[in-house]
Amino acid sequence: MDTMHMHLARPSERPEQTGHSRVDRIRARLMASPRGLGTLWLVILLAGCQAVTVPPASNPFAQADPPGLAVGDTWVYRVSNGYNNEVRGQIRYQVEKVDAGRTVVSAAPDDPYLGQAYTVVYTKEGNWLRHPLTNHDQPVDYEFATAYPAYVFPLQPDKSWSLRVNATDTAMGQRNSVRVDGTVLGAERIRVPAGEFDTIRIRRLVYGGDWDGFRQQTHIYEIDWYAPALGRPVRTESKSEWQDMSRCGKGGCPWFRGDWNVYELIAFNPARAPVTR
Repeated sequence: MDTMHMHLARPSERPEQTGHSRVDRIRARLMASPRGLGTLWLVILLAGCQAVTVPPASNPFAQADPPGLAVGDTWVYRVSNGYNNEVRGQIRYQVEKVDAGRTVVSAAPDDPYLGQAYTVVYTKEGNWLRHPLTNHDQPVDYEFATAYPAYVFPLQPDKSWSLRVNATDTAMGQRNSVRVDGTVLGAERIRVPAGEFDTIRIRRLVYGGDWDGFRQQTHIYEIDWYAPALGRPVRTESKSEWQDMSRCGKGGCPWFRGDWNVYELIAFNPARAPVTR
């Protein structure tokens, strides 16, 4: 995954940070009566009907290995705020160095609001050896003792994994145990600014291991639309939330919502012909 969990949505742009969202309150009112319960199921059914998945033109699972990268390859993502669809800027990635099993990539946001330039390191499969991870709505630069399992190849329908990796904060030296639960949801053809792609949709639930006093560990929800032809996602969505136990009341302990980040590929420019493995 070639994206950074940036601090995008201002607090005024997010849903209220309480134990119960507006949707939760509406659900509770509907559940209070049998008639309301029927209405609730109708709303759920209609919502499900609106989520239309376009079948791919070819079978993206047929490609066994991701293509190799070369020094000078570049790709650009548009970054949007998922709460209000506001475009926040772009991030440009460029391959700086390729070693056996490691690819070093520079990341350059075009807007200061997206943060400063940073470095990420990937395995040849695209898993993370160094990459920011959201901790209580802030991006923290981590090095992973073993690769962060964004993808476990070969990717097959309904495949799932649950793995732990040790992560070290490069600035503070703090070590966390990060758990990644991944599921392959299926194949889908999608359109992004860079064009149309046959993709494999992958969902991850990540437990950040970043307990901090009364603040519980961050839960990060990631969805990739991974294009095997490029060896990277052409769209990624990331959300996060956590609980603060010092704010518990009669209604329970509130969940605080972090950014909802949407990344869409604008361009991918190989420096030369793809590497044959």
